[in-house]
Amino acid sequence: MEVILKDDVKGLGYKNDTVTVKPGYGRNYLIPQGLAVIASVSNKKVVAENIRQAAHKAEKIKNDAQELANNIGGVVLDIPAKVGETGRIFGSVTTLQLSDALKAKGYDVDRKRISFDQDVKTAGEYTATLNLHKEVKHQVRFNVVAE
Repeated sequence: MEVILKDDVKGLGYKNDTVTVKPGYGRNYLIPQGLAVIASVSNKKVVAENIRQAAHKAEKIKNDAQELANNIGGVVLDIPAKVGETGRIFGSVTTLQLSDALKAKGYDVDRKRISFDQDVKTAGEYTATLNLHKEVKHQVRFNVVAE
């Protein structure tokens, strides 16, 4: 079943992408949640026209995302966490904590656009990926330190 995404769906695609999904996933989740519409001929024409009209705006959004990535650059963040005697932290570091640390430095990045390369369960140095735009991804390093 082909659907046109009306919003970014993690692991599936970005807004206005035409993707093929299993019929149950499309009918029972994507369409009722308002995340997609069926990829009919008329819907494809509407999306093509919307993309054509929004090309200038999309270029500005991409440039803003690229500028934010350049400003963040090689910033290394320190994330405080409660650490046990063995070096393991209680719980884990979340995207919300990383987003708050970026806000403290003056960079506004939504927590939903942050993903970790691996689980953060011990103190040490890690890398996270910032999905600022579908064409702009940036790696940011952070250290988990004891409180």
